[in-house]
Amino acid sequence: MYLHGGPGSGLGNGGYRRRFDPGKYLIVGLDQRGCGKSTPWAIDDLEHLDANNTRSLLADIEALRAHLRVEAWLLHGVSWGSTLALAYALAHRDRVTEIVLTAVTTGGRAEIDWITEGVGAIFPEVWAELTAEVPRGERVIEHYAAMMRQSDTAVRAAAADRWDKWESTHVSLDPAWRPGPSHEDPRTRENFATLVTHYWANDCFLSGEDAILARATALAGIPGVLIHGRYDVSGPAITPWRLHQAWPGSRLEIVETEGHGGEIEMELTTEAIDGFATPL
Repeated sequence: MYLHGGPGSGLGNGGYRRRFDPGKYLIVGLDQRGCGKSTPWAIDDLEHLDANNTRSLLADIEALRAHLRVEAWLLHGVSWGSTLALAYALAHRDRVTEIVLTAVTTGGRAEIDWITEGVGAIFPEVWAELTAEVPRGERVIEHYAAMMRQSDTAVRAAAADRWDKWESTHVSLDPAWRPGPSHEDPRTRENFATLVTHYWANDCFLSGEDAILARATALAGIPGVLIHGRYDVSGPAITPWRLHQAWPGSRLEIVETEGHGGEIEMELTTEAIDGFATPL
């Protein structure tokens, strides 16, 4: 089961499938609510945005598993997809055989505050643009989540443009980074910004007793591999390290030369999943 990033990135052109032999695996992916081929898009249904939350996504994944008559599956998540994979495993432990995560996140508030505020110390010029209109004392992520729900389309478009520039900037230390917007299409850009700010402003709906790191010991017994780039300043390696420390039986692999997902990380991901494979 492949879980894409974002929240709100979608499956794109399905390139994730090329990493796995279809003769060996039943490869399942879904566009999460409000993005990709999942309709309506978030920007077309703002009045129901609050119904788009982690609990709903977990229910969607479980409904898909039942529909496909899959007894249990290996979970592979990238970035936000790793958070969703962990949340699913904690909610449906008996439906998970193994977990392989790349560019690991857990959705904690500290991670969100870092990627929206703390990392501004590394990119102060663009962060100043991002926060120019944010009132003093207000969390950046909460300000942008509110902007993306405005009825004024011009306000939403301008906020989405600033957000996209920030997304492209904070991953720019990755050796494989290329200049340019994260999302070329303005409508896709706005939809992504709407979803990611909505989830992050709500701590990915995983705060308090639902926080993943606080529950990670419950993953004991599920084999897991955590793959992360040392140059990932958007999500520093402290997150997979803490998860690894709390998750008995997990394995952590740090790629010293890459950032937020790269070729070596994906090769290691494929190797890890192949290592768990059994003949059909």
